[in-house]
Amino acid sequence: MKMNRALFAWVTLAALATAFCLTIYVVAQQTWRASANDPQIQLARDAAAALAAGRPADAVVPRDGVDMERSLAPFLIVFDAGGKVLAASGSLRGNVPGVPGGVLEYARERGENRVTWRPIGGVRIASVIVAYSGSQQGFVLAGRSLEETENRIAQFGSLIMLAWAATLVGLLLVVAAGSWVLAPA
Repeated sequence: MKMNRALFAWVTLAALATAFCLTIYVVAQQTWRASANDPQIQLARDAAAALAAGRPADAVVPRDGVDMERSLAPFLIVFDAGGKVLAASGSLRGNVPGVPGGVLEYARERGENRVTWRPIGGVRIASVIVAYSGSQQGFVLAGRSLEETENRIAQFGSLIMLAWAATLVGLLLVVAAGSWVLAPA
């Protein structure tokens, strides 16, 4: 009977520890992923404002090319209102990849769209798409690789797993010791 109580106490505490660790992981993961968009938000909005003011696409996009498969550098792609590429600093295997039409349509309706873009397997891009209008209309996509963000999230996940396992073992020892100390002589 005492063993059942001790086991129940441990399972209850283990469930709480599991929920706590999962909450910490999810909050950290979502915070890191959302903050991976921060530079792109500024880049896309500034470029969209310049384009809306009449600057040509090739004057807004940096001249240095970014290999989206290998570089961590941010890049810009400017699309016309129909989704045709006007200028780009990012390329993938020598080409500028297109984005799904729904991504641009969402940006057209709401002004901005933030998505994780996977143009090919193994390449994941944190991207922000901003619609612009004025003397011209279209979209600016600012993106950069999620590789480092995903590495940090994986490392953090490993640490949380280790902390969770250590907590479960520690709780088992505390519950067992408490059962032993409180046992009648």
